[in-house]
Amino acid sequence: MTVSPFDSLIFQPLLSDSEVAVLFNDQSRVDDMVRVEAALARVQGSLGIIPAEAAGRIDDVLARITIPASDLAQGTADAGVPVPALVAALRAEIGDDAARYLHWGATSQDIMDTALILALTRCAAILEGRLEKLIARLGALAERHRSTVMAARTRSQQALPTTFGLKVAGWLAPLQRHRVRLKELCPRVMTVQFGGAVGTLSALDVRGLEVMEALADELNLTSPDVPWQVQRDSIAEFAGWLSLVSASLGKMGQDLTLLAQSEVGEVREGGTGAGGQARGGSSTMPQKSNPVSSETLVAAAQFNATLLPALHQAMLQEHERGGAAWQLEWLSLPQMVVCTALSLRHGLYLAENLEVDAGRMRANIEASNGLLLAEAATFALAAHMPRPEAQALVKETCNEVMVKGRHLMDVLAEKCDAPVDWDHVRDPANYLGVSSELIDRVLRKL
Repeated sequence: MTVSPFDSLIFQPLLSDSEVAVLFNDQSRVDDMVRVEAALARVQGSLGIIPAEAAGRIDDVLARITIPASDLAQGTADAGVPVPALVAALRAEIGDDAARYLHWGATSQDIMDTALILALTRCAAILEGRLEKLIARLGALAERHRSTVMAARTRSQQALPTTFGLKVAGWLAPLQRHRVRLKELCPRVMTVQFGGAVGTLSALDVRGLEVMEALADELNLTSPDVPWQVQRDSIAEFAGWLSLVSASLGKMGQDLTLLAQSEVGEVREGGTGAGGQARGGSSTMPQKSNPVSSETLVAAAQFNATLLPALHQAMLQEHERGGAAWQLEWLSLPQMVVCTALSLRHGLYLAENLEVDAGRMRANIEASNGLLLAEAATFALAAHMPRPEAQALVKETCNEVMVKGRHLMDVLAEKCDAPVDWDHVRDPANYLGVSSELIDRVLRKL
């Protein structure tokens, strides 16, 4: 039994992401901390802060050993962080005079925060790759359906004609902006943390900045202006980006869930599950095809939105080091990363497998008996009479159409003798405005 679906063998394929989740498991976290300790020894050896022989010994031992995460459990419970137990275990492995130079001038948070950034760097690369693929797939979908006419809906009611291609472009555009945001924020977030006991690097005398910058270069991270152990704005910024991505995909999922309703039937998720069976089946109703991935996008967006305030709360750190708020970050951030990863995975599935029923879209428009084109009729009449009169006439006729079930254009043609080409107005494809040009504006940024 697991506490979280992210760690569940049952729910993992639906509500987790193995490629990203593994970067936050216990052993990965320990391995990343060991990498930081090794890098610190290397740069301090090269700078003459510690003896070169000791640095070489530390680097050699740390490169070939694995400290089981389970070995740090009791030490973490005792100290509130795993680093003291890790340092003790590493020193025991090093086993000679070099051991005392391990962790030189550092504190536990330096190691843990920098290890976190190493994990986030790898996660960001995975998320960026998926985002790029999803942008490309949605771009192709928008192009394919740039002329597929459907009903636009406002406040859940049919409003005017649009195209499915423009709807897809509306899902795509925020993802393009998130791609830009990620490139902008990575230099701020992927930053080494090295400040010593209180952020003054006093244990290294006047060479603290030299070591901090060398450690950043060694780990391919950026160097901050000041140690950021209690400045968690960059972590919160990254969490905000995660929430934005999942929210944008949640909007897509919400739209698709509604479009897949039986009474609407304009899209289906498509694809097959295990054994070649259709996805979304019911245990008792064979006709069902539930929008599994679309619903998961909505749930993931809502979940990340509930976790984001925790990262903002975690910014409230006491003086030069916090405790409780730091733990709150441990509880929340990994889940947000995994949740965003699974959102992108489900988004990719939908972009690749979505079945679009253009005929049903057209039929749903026709079922309105022209009411979807009431605005078009108003503007057509406004060319021949004052607009308020045109609006009043169309409003009156709409009421009659709803009662009698006749087509709006037929009734209007009988009610007035304005020289309007009612056949032209009747075709929803003639009232799409600049839909195609808007799609082009989005696709140019692929």
